[in-house]
Amino acid sequence: MMNAGTTGLAAGMALGFAGYFGGFWAFLLVLVLGAAGLIVGLVVQGDLDLRPRRQR
Repeated sequence: MMNAGTTGLAAGMALGFAGYFGGFWAFLLVLVLGAAGLIVGLVVQGDLDLRPRRQR
């Protein structure tokens, strides 16, 4: 299992490669999709509970 430092390093490298090779829009796309993946992963893992937000 990867710890937070390793995960942050991998995310930073992915964003760096996207920014260097694809430009700003590729960087932004990787950032948004990475954030969405993080949220889904936290929900599946059980660390983020979205039930109180859905009840509004």
